[in-house]
Amino acid sequence: MMKKTSTTILAAAIAAVYGTAAMAEELTVAYFLEWPMPMMAAKASGAYDEALGMKVNWVAFETGTAMSAAMASGDVQIAVSQGLPPFVVAASGGQDLQVVDVAVSYSDNDNCVVSSELEIDKDSAGELAGKKVAVPLGTAAHYGFLRQMSHFGISVDSLQVVDMAPPEGAAALSQGAVDFACGYGGGLTRMKDYGNVLLTGDEKEELGILVFDVTSAPASFIAENGDIVAKFLAVTAEANKQWYADGSDELLQVIAQEAGLDLDAAKSAIATMKMPSVEEQLSEKWLGGNVQTFMKGVAEVFVEAGSMDTSLDNYNSAVNTGPLKAVQDM
Repeated sequence: MMKKTSTTILAAAIAAVYGTAAMAEELTVAYFLEWPMPMMAAKASGAYDEALGMKVNWVAFETGTAMSAAMASGDVQIAVSQGLPPFVVAASGGQDLQVVDVAVSYSDNDNCVVSSELEIDKDSAGELAGKKVAVPLGTAAHYGFLRQMSHFGISVDSLQVVDMAPPEGAAALSQGAVDFACGYGGGLTRMKDYGNVLLTGDEKEELGILVFDVTSAPASFIAENGDIVAKFLAVTAEANKQWYADGSDELLQVIAQEAGLDLDAAKSAIATMKMPSVEEQLSEKWLGGNVQTFMKGVAEVFVEAGSMDTSLDNYNSAVNTGPLKAVQDM
């Protein structure tokens, strides 16, 4: 008899809990490569298709800003692990998007890396003034970059900022084309081969620089398909539970393969990730109020930096906890 793998057990468990609906229209979901989240195992096993009763198409993106554009065009219905800053930029610009869950918190997996040749650390960060930096604009890395530069008293106007996705930023740093680069995921991992971070994740959190991603979708889609969104989030929550209960190399190998990483790289990346439970996400710390307040702070930083024209009065309507609360009742 064939031995059951963690992913087949996961798929069976989800199917048993949520059942299998009749086949319906297809769903297209945005995600990131080189971002080894537990939900990748559910993607691999077909658990989402099983629970939703429809074919789920997965499209890889390099930035959260591109995810926003894809949702605006109607090409994508749900974006998994969209950085909060690109979400805020889109919502502030009038795009009718809503946050439906907190996908992952990762203060150590989003940072700026300074070229080793410069020998600059947090005690000499002022020397970065006038330097050239690669930053994926409008993303979580962009927000973290702005907050760190403000902390170190470095005027962004004094820097030559080049808009680059993390993989390109890492390549530019390795070639000496930029003095430092900011990014996340596999791009950040490669950046660290050529330099050092200025602040650790814990040091950034002490400054109030939180780094987390959300699952988002157009408000109109959520309003018309709340049950689909809830079932989608339930599969994700189940995959997170499975990861924390199992955490084996066998399960991680599946996640790594889906993310386009080798096992060691995936192990290093996922070690910096925290996936809050449904109960934690609905608490005051997250979607119960703090995320909405944090969004306003992110927006004001972008407006002050000239990256956005204006912010919303508040971001309460940009969060919809309905589908996640439905998960609690399943």
